[in-house]
Amino acid sequence: MNIDLLTVESTRTAITELQFTASALVDAFYSKIRSEDPGIGAYLTLSEERAYAQAQRIDALAGAGDPLPPLAGVPIAVKDVISTKGLRTTAGSKILSDYVAPYDATVVQRLENAGAIVLGKTNCDEFAMGSSNENSGFHPVRNPRDRTRVPGGSSGGSAAVIAAGTAVASLGTDTGGSIRQPAAFCGVAGLMPTYGRVSRYGLIAFASSLDKIGPFGKTVKDTALMLEVMAGRDPKDSTSAQVPVPVYSDSVGQPVTGLKVGVPGEYFGEGLDPEVRTAVEAAISELAKAGCEIVPISLKHTQYAIPTYYLVATAEASSNLARYDGVRYGVRAAGAKTLSEMYRRTRDEGFGPEVKRRIMLGTYALSAGYYDAYYLKAQRVRTLITRDFDEAFAKVDAIVTPTTPGPAFKLGEKVDDPLSMYLADIFTVTASLAGIPGLSVPCGNNRDGLPIGMQILGKHFDEATVLRVGHVVEHALASG
Repeated sequence: MNIDLLTVESTRTAITELQFTASALVDAFYSKIRSEDPGIGAYLTLSEERAYAQAQRIDALAGAGDPLPPLAGVPIAVKDVISTKGLRTTAGSKILSDYVAPYDATVVQRLENAGAIVLGKTNCDEFAMGSSNENSGFHPVRNPRDRTRVPGGSSGGSAAVIAAGTAVASLGTDTGGSIRQPAAFCGVAGLMPTYGRVSRYGLIAFASSLDKIGPFGKTVKDTALMLEVMAGRDPKDSTSAQVPVPVYSDSVGQPVTGLKVGVPGEYFGEGLDPEVRTAVEAAISELAKAGCEIVPISLKHTQYAIPTYYLVATAEASSNLARYDGVRYGVRAAGAKTLSEMYRRTRDEGFGPEVKRRIMLGTYALSAGYYDAYYLKAQRVRTLITRDFDEAFAKVDAIVTPTTPGPAFKLGEKVDDPLSMYLADIFTVTASLAGIPGLSVPCGNNRDGLPIGMQILGKHFDEATVLRVGHVVEHALASG
C-alpha cells in the first residue's frame, strides 16, 4: 500500500473492500513515523496499544461483512492540548509533562466511535501560545516541506503530520489562527469551525471565548468528513450550539455559480509578500471563472485586530492558567519550604517564556485601574470587528483573503521578536474574534517551493459554503 496517497475517503473504501486490514495500515504508519518523525518532531506521544485495539475492532467488523462506521480505519493524530484517557496529555508544557488525562475529550470520543484510529499526540506551542511551534516545552517542530523552516503554530505538529504523511487526518485548535496558519505553511487543508460548532469539553483552555477545535486533512473533503463526525451539541459543554449539523461532504464539489465572494482591501496592503498576493489573486480569478461574483468590500476595523486579540486572549489566559500551581495535578517543584515558595517555583520552572509573557500581559490588563482602559476597551473593539463581518455578509456569501502575510519563515528567525511573531497572525485573528468559520487551502507555491494558503471565511455556522469555495480553489490548483 502507498500510504502517502490515502485520504479519509479512500482509506475507508480500502478497508471496506478488504484491500488491506486496519491493523496492517497501523503497522505501516508506525513504521513511517519511526523513520520520518525524528527529523520533524511532530509527535510527542504514541498510543500504540490503543491504536491496535481499535484496528482490531474495525478488522472484525470488516471481516464479518458488517456495516462500517464513517471513519473506519482512518489513522488520525490529536493535538496534545486535547484530553485522551490513559494517555499523556501535556499541552506542550513541562508543567504537565507527567499528566495523564482521566477522560477523553468529546471530539476524541466521537471520532473513535466513528472508527478513527488515534496514532498519537502531536507537539504544539505550550498551551497553544505561539505562531511557529518553537514555544513547545519539549522541542520545536520542523516543516516537512523545508526542515529549516517552522510549520506554523500553535498546531504545527498536527499540520506537519499531514504534510509528512504520518497521519491521514488530525485535530488542531485555533484561538487566533492556530489551525489556518500552520495549514498554510505546510500546504494542507485546515478548518476552524464556528465558535460553538464543536464541543470544547476536554480541551485544555488557553482563551475560552476564542478556542476552537478543528480538523486538518490532505483535502478539503477530508476536513468536511471529519467535521461531520465532530460537530454538534454536547451537554458537557455549555458553549456548544444547538444547531443542526449538515452533511458537509455533500457541499464539496457543488457548483459555486452565483455566489458573491468578498475581497477586503485591508488584507492586500503593505506588508503582504508579493508572491502571496500573486497566488491569492490567481485563486480569486479561478473563483470568478467558476461563476463567483467577486465583490470588493471593506473590513475597516481590521487594523485594530492584533492589539484587541492580544488583550482579550492574554487576559483569559492569565485566568485559565492560574490553576497550574503544583497542588492538584502536573509537576510540583521540589524542595520548597513554604506554600507560596512552592507556587512560585512550580510556575517558574514549569512555564516557558512565552506563557509567562502572556500571563503577565493578561494580569496587567485585568488589574485594578487598567481593566477599563485595556480589557473592556478591547471587548468593545471586538464587537466592532464582529459588526464589520455582519455588514459584509449582508452583501456577500464568503470572504477570501491570504491566510498569512508570507510563507513559512526560518526556525529562529522571529523567536527573539515577539511583536513580529504576533503579526504573523494579522490575517487570521479577525475571524477568531468574530467567532466565524475559516478554512485555509493551498493555492500555490513561491519560487522556493514553499506553500501559500488562501483563507476562506463564512457566516456563522455556514461551514458548508466555506467548504464549497475551498474545494473550487483546491480543484483549480490540482488541475492547473
